[in-house]
Amino acid sequence: MTDDALRQRRLQVLHTHFQSEIDHDWDTCLRTFNGRPHYEIMATGQVYDGDEEVLNYHRNQRIAFPDQRHENVRYHFADDVVVTEFDLLGTNLGPFLGLEPTGKSFRVPVVALFFFDGDRIVNERIYLDIASLLSQIGRVEVLAPTG
Repeated sequence: MTDDALRQRRLQVLHTHFQSEIDHDWDTCLRTFNGRPHYEIMATGQVYDGDEEVLNYHRNQRIAFPDQRHENVRYHFADDVVVTEFDLLGTNLGPFLGLEPTGKSFRVPVVALFFFDGDRIVNERIYLDIASLLSQIGRVEVLAPTG
């Protein structure tokens, strides 16, 4: 069972983590991990492991969506994971998936699981409705089957 003090430390780490993503402060973001950041984007099957891959992921996302941010964050605690629910928002102002920007905004619900070792993140696993995001930014052609 996780005690209240550890929960509070984890909550502070998550506040720092979310704010560092909004601020594009990647050094701080990396420090919220236990030494090796790891992200899994479940909707696309993408996995980013280690500083360089995670930094490239964040930088590319912020080129595509420089104003990307989180709203309405809710936290649910378990022994080794904190489940977060939030709205992810942004505007497509740069290339995304090799396509030119549309200038359109999105708001999609997200569930992100943050796995912890002590008070440091070991993995962030993100579940989001990528079809809604693509539809909202005007890129439904990405969803069309080929063949």
